[in-house]
Amino acid sequence: MTVVIEMVSDLVCPWCWLGKRRIEGAIALTPDVDVQLIFRPYELDPSVPAGGVDYKEYMREKFGSDEGKERASAMRQALIDYGQEEGIPYQFDKITRRPNSFDAHRLVRWAQGQEQGSAAKEALFKAFFHDGRDIGDHEVLVDIAGQIALDQKIVADLLATDADVENVRNEANLFRQMGVTGVPTYIANRQFAAQGAETSEKLAKFIRHAATHEPEERPAG
Repeated sequence: MTVVIEMVSDLVCPWCWLGKRRIEGAIALTPDVDVQLIFRPYELDPSVPAGGVDYKEYMREKFGSDEGKERASAMRQALIDYGQEEGIPYQFDKITRRPNSFDAHRLVRWAQGQEQGSAAKEALFKAFFHDGRDIGDHEVLVDIAGQIALDQKIVADLLATDADVENVRNEANLFRQMGVTGVPTYIANRQFAAQGAETSEKLAKFIRHAATHEPEERPAG
């Protein structure tokens, strides 16, 4: 039986890069299960303007208190440590802009249609969390499209229009309505859910559990 895993995540969420690596690790640990991994959009903060905002100022407002700063610092160090285990080279100090991630989600949607969804997610995470690039900028997105063998002119033309804006927004809203309040969240066959960047071993158990139940609904690709 095929297990369809919908990974709901945001491209400005550092835990989501970790979560992507770990769900891929889980799939590798379950070679006897046919797993289809689909990436779904989520915006942690839809209020960020299209042009993005200064990253340090944004983080200062979010974690302004001394306690908040300590929590943010501890979380960042935890991510760096976990990232080293998964081969993820976080470089938070390079980030200068907190982008609006909506158009990056559009790029993932188009890439996924060309069976390049995983490559798009990986390239976007790396661009933001390692290279410090503004993944809300259309020129950056077109450059990334070229890195994953998408037609850059087509992507540039699409980004200049409202192509798939409604589809991406509806998808993101659907998962909010389903009760997703944090990412990464994994939904198996629209029956079972796991939240957070769990270890690959735990996610492998999640996959095997889903494989023993007939799906009530098969999500569209």
